[in-house]
Amino acid sequence: MKSVLNRIGELGIVPVVRLDRAEDALPLGKALLEGDLPVAEVTFRTDAAEESIRILAGELPGLLVGAGTVLTREQVKKAVDAGAKFIVTPGFNPSVVDYCVENNIPVTPGINSPSQIEMALERGLDTVKFFPAEQSGGLAMLKAMSGPYGSVKFIPTGGVDAKNMLSYLAFDKILAVGGSWMVKPEFAAEGRFDEITRLAREAVYTMHGFELGHLGVNCENENEASGEAAKVASLFGLAVKDGNSSVFAGKLFEFMKSPYLGEKGHVAVSCNSVERALAFLKSKGIGALPETERKKDGKIAAIYLDFHAGGFIFHLLRK
Repeated sequence: MKSVLNRIGELGIVPVVRLDRAEDALPLGKALLEGDLPVAEVTFRTDAAEESIRILAGELPGLLVGAGTVLTREQVKKAVDAGAKFIVTPGFNPSVVDYCVENNIPVTPGINSPSQIEMALERGLDTVKFFPAEQSGGLAMLKAMSGPYGSVKFIPTGGVDAKNMLSYLAFDKILAVGGSWMVKPEFAAEGRFDEITRLAREAVYTMHGFELGHLGVNCENENEASGEAAKVASLFGLAVKDGNSSVFAGKLFEFMKSPYLGEKGHVAVSCNSVERALAFLKSKGIGALPETERKKDGKIAAIYLDFHAGGFIFHLLRK
């Protein structure tokens, strides 16, 4: 159960998919994979749901497939038999949740009150769906309601879209967000799978927020680092900041007091979550150098990647 939820946390966004025709399932799944978003929550609102899950789970092993809007035990059984790896319910149905817990099926029940959170805790669950998120008070409500429950993670769904996604994800009690803006039913019905790919990729890169953090240049010694930093600072009107191992000119230029990783130096790329970025880059074949990891407040603040370009090594930096 934990491994599935951990993977959802790494991905950060769960597309909530409604399919009216099972034949649309495979091209939709491929569109999500091409858009770097390998997960789908297929809602049990249509007759095509069960077969769609079976197709996605059977044909696309790289796609994490779950079932949403699950209302009964029978639907749980059908979804799991079809290949669903997780179950999502709109509300807290004790019968459905208990069945999932008893059978070790990952389930995130829908909640929008403290009482429902405590019902989840009583069953050993520490991840729930906040639904309908925006209509239940949005992020402000979630922050107020979640205060007493430090161990609980939330997946807000309902009214979450590209405009407010980052606000939710910035809250440290959010495991991921769920939404349908990149997989609207009409996209599949009209064969607009390229639009799904575009919006999925756009959502993924918006979530990561990759930006240039700074350029690090290797110098032979402290005097050279100080001199080079002073030249750059003087030219562009920047402040010089002397540190233990380097000298900064403004925030974008760092001069190392002795050669460090990288033939010429390093490129720092800032992102919203280093953990999610690492999982994403791993899917691209890019690893990390664990010995360079630096943490702050229990999260990774910086880490070097096993990736070089133009004589520079790259590292991630949390914003």
